[in-house]
Amino acid sequence: MQSKPTTIKEIAQILGISVSTVSRALHDHPSIGLTTRMKVKKLADELNYEPNQTAIFLQQGKTHTIGVILPELSEAFFSSAISAIEDTAYKKNYTVLLAQSHDDEQKEKQLVEKMKNHRVDGLLVSVGKNTSSFQHFESLKKYDIPVVFFDRIPPMQNIHYVACNMEIGTIEAVSYLLKRGHRAIGMINGPQTMVATGERKEGYIKAMTKNRLKFDPSLIVSCDLTEDGTKAALDELLASKRKPTAIVTFNDYVALFAIKYAQKLKININKDLEFVSYANLPLINYMENIPAASVEQFPYLQGQKATDILLDLLRNKQQGSNEQSAYYKIIIESQLIENKQ
Repeated sequence: MQSKPTTIKEIAQILGISVSTVSRALHDHPSIGLTTRMKVKKLADELNYEPNQTAIFLQQGKTHTIGVILPELSEAFFSSAISAIEDTAYKKNYTVLLAQSHDDEQKEKQLVEKMKNHRVDGLLVSVGKNTSSFQHFESLKKYDIPVVFFDRIPPMQNIHYVACNMEIGTIEAVSYLLKRGHRAIGMINGPQTMVATGERKEGYIKAMTKNRLKFDPSLIVSCDLTEDGTKAALDELLASKRKPTAIVTFNDYVALFAIKYAQKLKININKDLEFVSYANLPLINYMENIPAASVEQFPYLQGQKATDILLDLLRNKQQGSNEQSAYYKIIIESQLIENKQ
């Protein structure tokens, strides 16, 4: 059975001195004589004394811990982002406290409260697809806990964020399909609550009008990003008067669901129906039929830049620079990657 860690109080009792004297001696305070300092340090070494970092951090008003709330760690995109967050935080001696909302708004709110209670210095967040109210993030301002959003950005004013340019990425994706001869191009978009859903739609419309083609709203269908939701969205597109010959899907997972379902419908993938998606995740390399192209969103870079911003905010806070005159708004340019079958 492991013994309890030695405390400053125990050292003080053994030497017959006060707790404050032991504390000062361990920190080489000039008010404590050299002989006393040596005695205290010698005994502390013999008893394998280790400082209580939590108590020290709380005295300093910081815990050197940053919280991260994201939808699903199982998604390759967020796994890559977490790797960047941990790599960047580790270099600055910060610990990362990780939590998943599983796209549940209530759980996300509970996690924000728990992070606050654990006294994280700051928070990195990618909001859930079903989150429609964002007061739980606004409330953190009262506790002076900075928040930086990445990838999934809430429609809030005056926030720090890092995101990929989904509008430009969509213009590239649609233009790519137009160059390949497609004119009836469908889109399986995400939930209306997500900012990225609107950005994808805007990019789609701009790409079509730029090429002097009439925008047909029936060719854009929203889904909840689940497999069943994707099936329903594909059924709706295939039943459209202008049956699409190509489809842009919200991400690679939706593309996977759609391709799998289309194959069951005896549709020849990338001949009768071509797909372009987003994220360019490693999983597409293991698919028998893959999207013709995917928009790279650079998750590692997003995670890295978001962490850099948060650490910068914490450094400014420590230096007493709490005046927030400007907000970090970092947009990373996406890149269309053509896949080879």
